[in-house]
Amino acid sequence: MKIICIAFLALVSISSISSTQTDRYQTRTGSISFEASVPTFEPIRAVNKSTTVVLDMKTGNIAALALVKGFRFPIALMQEHFNENYIESDDYPKAVLKGTLSNFDANGFSQNTSTTFILNGTLELHGQKKMISIPVLLSQSGENIQLESNFNLKPADFNIEIPSVVSNKIAQEVQISVKAILNKK
Repeated sequence: MKIICIAFLALVSISSISSTQTDRYQTRTGSISFEASVPTFEPIRAVNKSTTVVLDMKTGNIAALALVKGFRFPIALMQEHFNENYIESDDYPKAVLKGTLSNFDANGFSQNTSTTFILNGTLELHGQKKMISIPVLLSQSGENIQLESNFNLKPADFNIEIPSVVSNKIAQEVQISVKAILNKK
């Protein structure tokens, strides 16, 4: 009888661990791009295609991590200036977003639907943490969830200094775009 009880408890424990794992969706190949261009000057844009994004379907919590040196520019000199002079990636190597989707209900989220939620949380960039509230579109298709978000940030909010010599060539608000296909884990 003891063996049956122990086997039953082990089975229940394993199934609860398994169900916990299936409530998490993630990727390590998410994409973050930004655009800081102004009209009549050279386009300033970059993309990072190695962003980690995790979504907990039970809680609606989202976490994302991007290594700042992972942003690729079309012009190598822009990338060098971005890393050394603006974002100071040796001192601040990561950008981290943590938050919770408001009014998120995994049970109400079904196959072949797209729903926009508001993510309330913090963004840490350049050693500064800022509370943010951004739209996040989730679409479920098959076993995957596609996540998309578009929002603006001001470099000044994160103590990123733009020298006056080039300040008219760089947008005061940077357009951010996030795309990720999350797989069940």
